[in-house]
Amino acid sequence: MTLVIFAFVFWLVSWRLNFVLANSAASETRLIKLVVPVIFGSTILVIWELVVRGLNVPLVILPPPSVIADTFLAKLPILWKDFVQTFVKGALSGYLIGCTAAIALAILVDRFDFLRRGLLPVGNFLAALPIIGTAPILVMWFGFEWHSKAAVVVVMVFFPMLINTVAGLSETTAMQRDLMKTYSADPWQAFIKLRLPAAMPFIFNGLKISTTLALIGAIVAEFFGSPTLGMGFRISASIGQLALDMVWAEIVVAAIAGSAFYGIVAIIEKGVTFWHPSQRG
Repeated sequence: MTLVIFAFVFWLVSWRLNFVLANSAASETRLIKLVVPVIFGSTILVIWELVVRGLNVPLVILPPPSVIADTFLAKLPILWKDFVQTFVKGALSGYLIGCTAAIALAILVDRFDFLRRGLLPVGNFLAALPIIGTAPILVMWFGFEWHSKAAVVVVMVFFPMLINTVAGLSETTAMQRDLMKTYSADPWQAFIKLRLPAAMPFIFNGLKISTTLALIGAIVAEFFGSPTLGMGFRISASIGQLALDMVWAEIVVAAIAGSAFYGIVAIIEKGVTFWHPSQRG
């Protein structure tokens, strides 16, 4: 109980420190913007550790962060192999295939109105299908290796990417398109010089959304059949063994991979759409 009381006091001190930093004159500096979330996250971990140990919570219910960290370091070779199998082979390959195909089809949809009227409603319907239902079907079609996980990822990222790209290609105004005509620009030049750049914020919005969907899709697909590798397989097997520390270690790997993937896409977006008001700030 002493640890629980200390956790409460620690939370009060951390909350006060973050409140002062967030409302200080230097709150908009890069250092403060980095320090505030670091303090916030560290506070959560410390309180988690103290409360779990203070209340003697069983490991099969919630292991403390220190045990998760020990398992993470001890099982690093296994975690790395699972990461390669799930993220590199399944999630990343499916992400690249799905997003590329969606952008290519969006250009055709934008060019031919009958595709817009016929395909987009079907796409919205298919995008609403639960992954828990489509994943086992795709695993049966493509086998238990990474190819089936990539197929699930393609299905998950394709339609959000398609809808965002089509919306972006429609972003230009009639006045802007008329201006390109006054410059004697043909349709292809107008597309490259005007409509595609205007669509980039929408395209990158779809790409960022798809980073999370890709990793979730690959992990969920592994629940329905996988070789003895992969984050989803390891989570499922570890839950059956009541090895919750290993489950949390895999969750940490997934969180790091997903955050890094999103961050890389956001950095690329900042370089490509440097002219957009959202980036100039």
